Amino acid sequence: MIYCVRNILFKGVNSIFQIARFSSDDENHINKKLPKELLLRILSYLDVVSLCRCAQVSKLWNILALDGSNWQRIDLFDFQRDVEGPVIENISHRCGGFLRQLSLRGCESIADGSIKTLAQSCPNIEDLNLNKCKKITDLSVQALGRKCSKLQKINLDSCPSVTDISLKALSDGCPLLTHVNVSWCQSITENGVEALARGCPKLKSFICRGCKNVNDKAVSCLATFCPDLEVLNVQGCDSLTDESISQLGGALRRLCVSGCTRLTDAALGALAARCPDLVTLELAQCAHLTDAGFQALARSCRMLERMDLEECVLITDATLVHLAMGCPRLEKLTLSHCELITDYGIKQLSLSPCAAEHLTVLGLDNCPLVTDGALEHLVSCHNLQLIELYDCQMVTRNAIRKLRNHLPNIRVHAYFAPVTPPVTGGGARPRYCRCCNII
Repeated sequence: MIYCVRNILFKGVNSIFQIARFSSDDENHINKKLPKELLLRILSYLDVVSLCRCAQVSKLWNILALDGSNWQRIDLFDFQRDVEGPVIENISHRCGGFLRQLSLRGCESIADGSIKTLAQSCPNIEDLNLNKCKKITDLSVQALGRKCSKLQKINLDSCPSVTDISLKALSDGCPLLTHVNVSWCQSITENGVEALARGCPKLKSFICRGCKNVNDKAVSCLATFCPDLEVLNVQGCDSLTDESISQLGGALRRLCVSGCTRLTDAALGALAARCPDLVTLELAQCAHLTDAGFQALARSCRMLERMDLEECVLITDATLVHLAMGCPRLEKLTLSHCELITDYGIKQLSLSPCAAEHLTVLGLDNCPLVTDGALEHLVSCHNLQLIELYDCQMVTRNAIRKLRNHLPNIRVHAYFAPVTPPVTGGGARPRYCRCCNII
C-alpha cells in the first residue's frame, strides 16, 4: 500500500491504476447510482491513504479521488521519509486554491523551492505545519507572506534558519494569523516578535520555547497589541522577569513560563489579578516562587485544571492547602522535586473537591518526605489514573499494592534501587546495577 501511495504522490494524476472489471449489468454500479457531485462529497471525508486506494479502482474513481476538492486537508507525517520536493510540487499543482491545511511535520527534505511553489499555487492555505523542516529558511516564509494572505496558523518549530525576517514577512502579509509557533528558532528576537504583534492583532497563540533572545519587550508587545492572546509558551526564555508577565491580559487561558528562573511571587500576584480564567499554568524551575504567591493565585484562578510546579523548591504543604481550597477543577498536578511537600499536604489535597471528582495525574517523584501515608490518603481520588513516585524512598511496594487494590486502573511509575551491601574488608566494593524496576 505504501508503494501505491508513493506512486500517486510522486506521479499525480498520471499514476498507474488498475481498471476494475464489473459485471455487464453496470446499471447496478455505484457510479450509475450516484451523481458525480455526491461521489466527490463522499470522497472528501477520506484521508490521504484512502484516497490513494480509491484512485486505483477505476478511471472514473482515479479522476474523482485525485480531484483537488478532495485534497483540502493533507497530513504527510506518515510519509515524511519519502516526501521530497517533487511531491509537494505535484500536490500544489493538483490542489491549487482548494488546499486549506497541510502538515509537512518531519519532512526534512523539503526546501525553499517547494514552499515557494506551494505559496504560488495554493494562495488559500490557512494552516501550514513545517515542524522540523530544517532546510526551510526565511525565503520560504517571505513567499508565504507575499502570496498567502489567508494564512491563520503556521508552525515553524525547529526550523533553525528562521529569523526575525520571517516574522516581519508574516506581519506584513498575513494579518489573519491567530497561531504562530517558532520554538527553537533561536535567532528570533524582540524585534521580530514586536513586528508580528503589531501586524497580527488577532493572534491567539504564540509559542517560542527555547528562544533565548525573547525578552520582556517581546512579551510586553504581545500583551499590548494582541488583546485576544489565549496561549503563551515562553519556556526557557530565561531573561523574562515579573515586569512583562504582569502585563498579560484577561483573555489568557494557557501559560507556560517553565525555566523562566527570574520570576517571583509578584508575577503570580499579577496573574491572579489580571488572568482569572487561566486553565493551564506551567511554572517548572521557577525556584523563587513561594506559598504566598500560590495563595494569591488560588484565590482568583478557580478555573485552573493543569499545573506544573516541578522544582518550585520553596513551596510547602501550605501551597497544597491553598490549591485544595481554591482550585476545584484541578486535574493534573506535578510536584516533582518539591522537597518540602509531606503527607499532610497530600492529605489536604485528597480531601478537596478536585481530588474526588477531577484529579487524574499526580507527580510526586523526588519528594523525599512523602511516605506510605500519602498513598493511603489518595485512595479517595477515584479518578486518579497516574501517579509518579520515582525516588520517593519512603514509599514501599506494599503501599503501592494497597493503592492498586482501591484503584485497580491506576498506573504507578516508581522504582526501587537495589540495596547496596556494606563495604567488606580487604577489597574494593563491587559495583551493583541500579536499574529501575517499573511498577
